Amino acid sequence: MPEPIRLQKHLADCGLGSRRFCETLITAGRVSVDGKTTTELGTKIDPATQKVVCNGKLITKEAPVTILLNKPPKFICTSDDPQGRPTVLDLLEDLPERVYTVGRLDFMSEGLIMVTNDGDLAHALMHPRYHIEKVYKVWIDQPLGYHQLQKMKRGIANGGETLRVLDINEGTHTRTGVEYTITLGEGKNRHIRRLMEHFEKKVFRLMRIAIGPIRLDELKPGEWRTAKPAELKLLRAAIAERKKDKTR
Repeated sequence: MPEPIRLQKHLADCGLGSRRFCETLITAGRVSVDGKTTTELGTKIDPATQKVVCNGKLITKEAPVTILLNKPPKFICTSDDPQGRPTVLDLLEDLPERVYTVGRLDFMSEGLIMVTNDGDLAHALMHPRYHIEKVYKVWIDQPLGYHQLQKMKRGIANGGETLRVLDINEGTHTRTGVEYTITLGEGKNRHIRRLMEHFEKKVFRLMRIAIGPIRLDELKPGEWRTAKPAELKLLRAAIAERKKDKTR
C-alpha cells in the first residue's frame, strides 16, 4: 500500500507549480480534500483514494513531461502576469499538460529555461542545498579588470546577500563591448546584473546557456523541445552527486 504524501507535493506532482507555490494555494484556502477545505501544510493524503480539488477543478497526476525552452527577452517566467505581459507559458499554448517553470530568468534576460510538471525534479533543482551549476553569457560595455574578476570569485556583499561566481572567462571583444562566460552555483535574484551594476558595467545582453549538463544548443528564441531521457538521466545524476556531497 502506498505511503500517504504531503498535499503540497501532490499538487506539485500534478503540475500546479513548485512546492512553495502550492503551499500558498493551500494556506489561501484554495484547496479541498474530499470536499473539505484544507489549509494545514502538514496534511497528508493518499492520491489513489482521495479527491483533491484546487480552484474548483479536480486535480489528477499527468504523465511527467519536461520541456527545454529558449526564453526570448520581454517574456516573464510565471503562469500569469497582472500587467498583462507575455509569459513563457504563452509559448506553450498547444501543450496539453499543466506545467510550470523551474526557477526564473528576469524580464530582459533570455536563454535556457526548464518547464515541467515533474514535482520531484523541480524541487531538487530549486532546493538551495544542491546548487546545480548554471552557465551564462553576458555582454557588457567595458572589460572587467583582474581585481574585479577576483572579487567576483571571492564574493561581494550586496543587498544583504553575498554574490559570487564559480568561474568567469573573458571572450570576444567588439566595438560595442565584451562577452563573458559566467558559471554560478547558488543563483540569487538578478545575480549577474547586480554584480555588473556593482562595478558600474552596462549589460547589453544576458543569456543562460546551460543548467547542469543540459545545454541550450541550437534552440532559437521562442523554440522549445521535450528533454531527452538521456539528458534527464544526466541531470538526475548531477542532482544525486550534489546530495551526496552535502552528506559527506
